[in-house]
Order: sequence, then C-alpha cells, then structure tokens
Amino acid sequence: MSDTRLARRPGIGSRLSVSFEFFPPKSDEMETKLWETVQRLQPLDPRFVSVTYGAGGSTRERTVRTVGRILKDSRLTPAAHLTCVDATREEVDRVIDEFTELGVRRFVALRGDPAEGVGAVYRPHPEGYTNGAELVAAIRRKGDFDVSVSAYPEKHPESPDFATDIDMLKRKVDNGATRAITQYFFDNDLYERYVERARRAGIYIPIVPGILPVHNFGQVARFSAGCGAHVPSWLADRFEGLENDPKTHSLVAAAVAAEQVLDLVERGVSEFHFYTMNRADLAFAICHLIGVRSEENRPQMVSQAAA
Repeated sequence: MSDTRLARRPGIGSRLSVSFEFFPPKSDEMETKLWETVQRLQPLDPRFVSVTYGAGGSTRERTVRTVGRILKDSRLTPAAHLTCVDATREEVDRVIDEFTELGVRRFVALRGDPAEGVGAVYRPHPEGYTNGAELVAAIRRKGDFDVSVSAYPEKHPESPDFATDIDMLKRKVDNGATRAITQYFFDNDLYERYVERARRAGIYIPIVPGILPVHNFGQVARFSAGCGAHVPSWLADRFEGLENDPKTHSLVAAAVAAEQVLDLVERGVSEFHFYTMNRADLAFAICHLIGVRSEENRPQMVSQAAA
C-alpha cells in the first residue's frame, strides 16, 4: 500500500464532498444504534444522507419515521429512497406526497430488487411504474426535487450489455435525474471506463462512486456474487486470515477504502457516497484518512510568517 497515497495532503478534505446511506431500523435497539451513527457522522457535514426503502414499501413506516427524525432532530439533509416494487402508481405517488409534507426535497429513485430477493425475476406491478426512469418522471412531476438514481460500473446484472445499461441511465437523466450513485465496486478502472461510456452517450450529470467499507469480508464476497460486483483477488488477500480478528479487520478495511478513495481523487473525483450499514466507525475513519473532518478536528493552517 502506498504511503504517499495514504499520507494526508494539505487541504484535500476541503475539496471533497461525502454522503452516507442508512437503512431504517427494525427494533428499538437498532434505532438507538442508528441514531448513535447519525450523531457520530453529522459533524462531517455530509451533503445529504439517504434512507433506504424496502420492496413494496415493506419498510415504509420505518423509513418515514427515520427520515422525519433526521429532519427534526439533526442538522442533516435526508434523501428518501423510493422503489417501484409491488406498488401501484397511486401508492407511489402518495408516498412521494407523504415525504414532501415532511419537508423532503431529495429522493433516490430506484426500480428496486424483486420482493423475492436479488437474483429473482423482476416483474413490474401491472398498475405500477415499470422502471427507474418512469419513477424519476413521477417524482419530477410532483416538484423540482433533487433526484439521485442508480448506476452500475459493471452493468446491472439483468442488462444484456453495457449499451442497454447506459441507455437506461440516459432515460433517467432525460426524465430529470440530477445525480447517479453507483453500485459499490473495488476496481477503480471499472468506474472510470463506465463514466467514459456515459459521457460518450451524452450523460453529464455527476456519477458519484458508491464506496462500501468492508465490515465483514465473507458477507461482502457472498453478496457480491449475487449482485454482479467483482471482488478482486488482491482484496481477498488483504482480508485473508482475519475472520476471527475483528480489530485488525477494521484497520485493514479503513485503509483499503481510503486508498480506493484517494486513487479516485487522483483521477478527478471529488464526491463520494458511503454505504454505512448503519455503522459509523469505518465511515468516520475513512473520512478522517481522506481529510474530511469536523471543524474541531481540522488541522490549523499555520502561516509561514507565524511559524
């Protein structure tokens, strides 16, 4: 691992923007843990935080409650996830209205995975929105919202080729998407090639890399096999033998993610979205390593004359 890459460069953090993803808690204990995460990450001044939404609105009440609390009890700006899965157009429109009444001005519009899980065949609701592009249009009809959408550096598992995948992203943009957030990836070359494909297709919205801190390598490897995210052999080597050593695992995970982000910074990227899994420590450590810090933790610049 390059010492130069991980060395903090003066001022780099001030040029970077971050956002974080949470999922709605299923229990009082998980809600307490989520709120501890929110409070831990809030001083980093993220651009926004997104809250996921289960298939067919299965987490609707918990998502609405979580978004409402973030609006009420924090300084953070929430983005509410929406999906098309197992819902009519009228049901989705009502959810948009519900979030709007709370004060939400940002959405993450996703087709969503089948209710049966990743790998199952997706079947649109006969009276629902068919895909993410239609969902974006529905949100934009309701108001001038900030709408993020998904993007896939290794293409969506259901897309037959990259041309089809990029065409869907173009449709989302044409319908009013303002930002794309990628599926997580570990090979930055894949992200760079994907962005080049998008730009050649006339897509010029920000394509924000989604970064997944590896809290548990075994779980990440298994999930990646189902969602089409390539796990490089070098990444497996980094975590080999750490299954029963969580402290070292966390240290390695923070270093690996920070190295990935700093390499992307060298390639011109300045905005990042972190999939936190409702856990603050790794995301906070990674942000610290790349120079994104709270006001009180930012190094004081000493002028040459004062020195």
